[in-house]
Amino acid sequence: MGKYNFETAPNRFGHHTYKWKEAEEDRNVLPAWIADMDFEVLPEIQQAVHDYADHLVYGYTYASEELIKAVLDWERDEHGYAFDRDALVFIEGVVPAISTAIQAFTKEGDAVLINTPVYPPFARSIKLNNRRLITNSLIEQDSLFQIDFEQLERDIVDNEVKIYVLCNPHNPGGRVWEREVLEKIGRLCQKYGVLVVSDEIHQDLTLFGHEHQSFNTVSPDFKDFSLILSSATKTFNIAGTKNSYAVIENPSLRHQFKKRQLANNQHEISGLGFVATEAAYRYGKSWLTELKTVLEENIDFVVDYFAKEAPCLRVMKPQGTYLIWLDFSDYGLTDDQLFQLLREEAKVVLNRGSDFGQEGKSHARLNAAAPKDMVVEICKRIGAVLPK
Repeated sequence: MGKYNFETAPNRFGHHTYKWKEAEEDRNVLPAWIADMDFEVLPEIQQAVHDYADHLVYGYTYASEELIKAVLDWERDEHGYAFDRDALVFIEGVVPAISTAIQAFTKEGDAVLINTPVYPPFARSIKLNNRRLITNSLIEQDSLFQIDFEQLERDIVDNEVKIYVLCNPHNPGGRVWEREVLEKIGRLCQKYGVLVVSDEIHQDLTLFGHEHQSFNTVSPDFKDFSLILSSATKTFNIAGTKNSYAVIENPSLRHQFKKRQLANNQHEISGLGFVATEAAYRYGKSWLTELKTVLEENIDFVVDYFAKEAPCLRVMKPQGTYLIWLDFSDYGLTDDQLFQLLREEAKVVLNRGSDFGQEGKSHARLNAAAPKDMVVEICKRIGAVLPK
């Protein structure tokens, strides 16, 4: 038993919780899809929210000096990334920040590249902003995603790519990109004048001894052509409070980004987001340490369980995040058959792999951030309905 409660799930019914929406209608369903955790938040965050409620007026707020210091300290202490406070730009979410960057630095018809399979809002944001979506397929080697750099260079050159939206750690593969990989990406983008937008929202959730490298810590000159996006929301299970930040060290890029942000009226942040983020970064270190032990145990269980009970199901063990990429290809089911089986017979809700790109066909993403007994039950249900 640790200091915090990771053994029992809080009640999520009646709170309009997106993850549990289908379970509201059918109480036999167990959700393991959307990336939030079925764990109680850090007590100091809960207290900060209580204190906020006591203010009696919930008006416009600005980022306090304490909050700015908390973010700077966290990035420096946890990720070895020290930057000037002027580089820090708060924005409602990482996905809004991606759209803002696309609008600020490209025009309609310009090419924006992503590595697929990847978090679905990447492609959506590019397409809805009328930019050309360029997908560079990740290749799977030894149960890990890798980048095909020859193909990546061809994709960049042939399409005159303007922005590369990088996901590090990668979602859904849980891949924590090493310094050498980031160095190669950076040199390639530098060579062809490509702006890097690096989504690092899962940076705190590296596991099994893997360490996160922020793109800007790889080489000082990478700061000239990059935007780093992150947030406390994924790490500390506070997505509903709405706050994230961009780190933009290049003053010209920062000016363009903030101008576009203002044009979209995205410059105001929820007061709740400010206080929850500050509490998370100030007091959350020991909670996070304990959480990561729980996640590692859960992930090991999933990997071992399916290896034994469903050996035809290929499981990509993540190096970070709490998301597990499952490959059901060997069962010969169509996507519709697979998800019918999971939803109607197993009564579990997973993310549909094809939403992450065409490479995700016959795949699903499983969220392992829940008390162990819930994860065990989800795995048993999946194992029970798969053809033997």
